Amino acid sequence: MVDRYATFANSAAGKALVTRLGLPTPPPLRRYSPGDPLVTGPVLVDAAPGGRLAPVVRKVLDEAGVTLRDPAAAAVEAGASATPGRLAALIFDATGVTESGQLRALYDFFHAQARTLLPSGRVIVLGTAPEDCAAPREAVAQRALEGLVRSIGKEFGRGSTAQLVYAVPDAPIESTLRFLLSGRSAYVSGQVIRIGSAAGSVPAGAPVDWEKPLAGKVALVTGAARGIGAAIARVLARDGARVIALDVPAAGEPLAALANEIRGEALQLDVTAADAPDRLAGYLRDRHGRVDVVVHNAGITRDKTVGRMSAEQWDAVLDVNLSSQERINDAILELLPSGGRLIQVSSVTGIAGNRGQTNYATTKAGVIGLVQVLAPILAERGVTVNAVAPGHIETAMTARMPVALREASRRLNSLSQGGLPVDVAETIAWFASPGSSGVTGNVVRVCGQSLLGA
Repeated sequence: MVDRYATFANSAAGKALVTRLGLPTPPPLRRYSPGDPLVTGPVLVDAAPGGRLAPVVRKVLDEAGVTLRDPAAAAVEAGASATPGRLAALIFDATGVTESGQLRALYDFFHAQARTLLPSGRVIVLGTAPEDCAAPREAVAQRALEGLVRSIGKEFGRGSTAQLVYAVPDAPIESTLRFLLSGRSAYVSGQVIRIGSAAGSVPAGAPVDWEKPLAGKVALVTGAARGIGAAIARVLARDGARVIALDVPAAGEPLAALANEIRGEALQLDVTAADAPDRLAGYLRDRHGRVDVVVHNAGITRDKTVGRMSAEQWDAVLDVNLSSQERINDAILELLPSGGRLIQVSSVTGIAGNRGQTNYATTKAGVIGLVQVLAPILAERGVTVNAVAPGHIETAMTARMPVALREASRRLNSLSQGGLPVDVAETIAWFASPGSSGVTGNVVRVCGQSLLGA
């Protein structure tokens, strides 16, 4: 759906008017196209004394062909009277910060470099999860990084994003760095991501080809006929997967068209049917003998305030969005091999709640609970489980919202615009990547850093 306000605000006449009136200006976002470079300019990597990840980051980026800016030269340049050199990304290793006084190192770095980012620039802060810290003061200082990063995400503007990555010493971080630096993460900002060691006995190595990281993998996407589900299927296929696109029989025509487009398979199945789990497990077992990536995307809404909601409306949403996923997982998780990926689609509504969506919010919060419960269990088998929580995404569903409500929903985030289905799909593809073996138990919002439910 066309965002007419964003189009007007970025026109010559519109830009002057919205600036004069103090209205939000939705910046153009850098999104990924196959063949794009990882970043559009040099990257500056610096660290607090004792930081343990900066050398690893520099090595990863150097091998990826990224130009690295020398921290000392960048500091001098930023402090000079001339316009500082433009940077595509700022990465700061804060793992050496062990008490609150040492947080000054982050002020010094970002104060000097705040005006150096190119449009759609990237900010990444690396830290140690508070629960993994050796002492209380270290845990306090590391937890403080969340406030810094989320504030930077709201300050730097021009389509820039900011993320905090908590990583253990041996974490496989390349996949996450590539995702956060690239145009794939255009609508992801203000997020806290945890990377542990590679799950189970799965090696932490990189994919053979970063352009086709899912080559040879079998991926199942439910609710795939339209909207976000179709975008997920397309992106996973683009990344090399053999995609099984599943949806209800009533969506058979668009489902078949999608499967033909991506050279995948169309499977018509109502996930709430009593025999759906066994039928799906049988299909996967007979056709492929396994499934490497499972994306639970199927979902419905039946919106009413709880006092006006019928029992049928409650039951339908609970069954499709949550209970059916649990039943299907019971039947097919055994088909996920070591290195498998289970990915759930939640929603910011499951985090913040929403008037008139008690049933929907309940299911999406339940999906988050499912991730939290399954993560340690599946890790023993080398399988990861994560969730995306989309905010305002431009789909047929949001196009039906009342105009005033839709406009407010679009602007109430740091990027002042709605996201696209591909933004959700790119995040799921990152979770699905073989290089993301240490990423499990995460719920990442794809919401442009929504001002609600932060």
